[in-house]
Amino acid sequence: MLSIFKSKPLLEDAESQSIMELFLWAVEHFDSEYFLQHTQIVQPTEQFFPDRVSSVEEMAGSVFQRVKEYAGLTKWPIQLTPPQFMQLQQTFPHFSFAHGIRGESIELVQAPLQPVSVSYNPNQINQPQDLVASMAGSMALMLIHQVGKLPPGGQQNLAVAADVLAIFMGFGTMLCNTAYHFRGGCGSCYNPYANRQAALSEQESVFLHALVCHFKPTSQGGKHLKPHLKSMYKQAEKQLKQILQSTPDPLLLALEDRSRA
Repeated sequence: MLSIFKSKPLLEDAESQSIMELFLWAVEHFDSEYFLQHTQIVQPTEQFFPDRVSSVEEMAGSVFQRVKEYAGLTKWPIQLTPPQFMQLQQTFPHFSFAHGIRGESIELVQAPLQPVSVSYNPNQINQPQDLVASMAGSMALMLIHQVGKLPPGGQQNLAVAADVLAIFMGFGTMLCNTAYHFRGGCGSCYNPYANRQAALSEQESVFLHALVCHFKPTSQGGKHLKPHLKSMYKQAEKQLKQILQSTPDPLLLALEDRSRA
C-alpha cells in the first residue's frame, strides 16, 4: 500500500537503458577525458553568450564561434556559411588530428581541401536557444562522421545520436528547452520554421542532461530549464541515483570514480 507514495521514474526501464547506452557510446568514442576536465554545462545567459550584435549575420557568427569553443572544436576546419550559399549536399572531407579530437591541445595533421560548412536557419535568430541547439547538433553530427563510430541502433539512429552527443558536449539546457514547442496561440506567435527538429523527447533530453550534469557536480543543470522541465529534472536525478548506485557497468563506475577524484 505504501507504494503509492513512491516517486514515479521519469523514464521506463527500457527507455532509460537506451539513453544510458547512448551516453556510454559518447563516453567511449568522443573523449571522456575532455568531457571530465573541460566540458562546461552551457547556459542561455550573458556569462556564456556575452557578445553584442547588430545583424542576423553577426548573431549567427557569434553563436557559431561560442558553440565551436564550448564544444572543443576551435581547431577543427569548419566555417560558417550563409544559408543562401550552402550546398544541399556536401561530401564530408577527410582530415585527421594528433593528440585527441577535441580541445586546444589537438593538432590538425591532415587538413581537408575545403573546410566543412555549417549554416543556420535565419528564422531562429529571434529564438537563440533553438539556434544554439541546432548548431550544437550540426557539430555533433560532424564529430560522428569524423570519428566513424555509429551509435547503438546504427545509421537510422543518427539524428538521435546527434542530440545525445550535443548534450554530452554540454548543450543540454538548450536541447531540453527546445525539444518541444507549443503550437497553440495566435498565428503571429508561432513560427514552425524557427523550431529545431528534436530527435529526443523532452523526457529523454532531460534524463540525459541530468546524467551529464551528475558528472559535473557544480553545474546547477536544472537552473535555466523551462519551469515545467524542472520537476522532470528532479525526477531524473532521483531515478539516476538509484541506477548509478546499483550499476555493474565498468565504464560508468570508472567515470564516477574519475569525476570524483
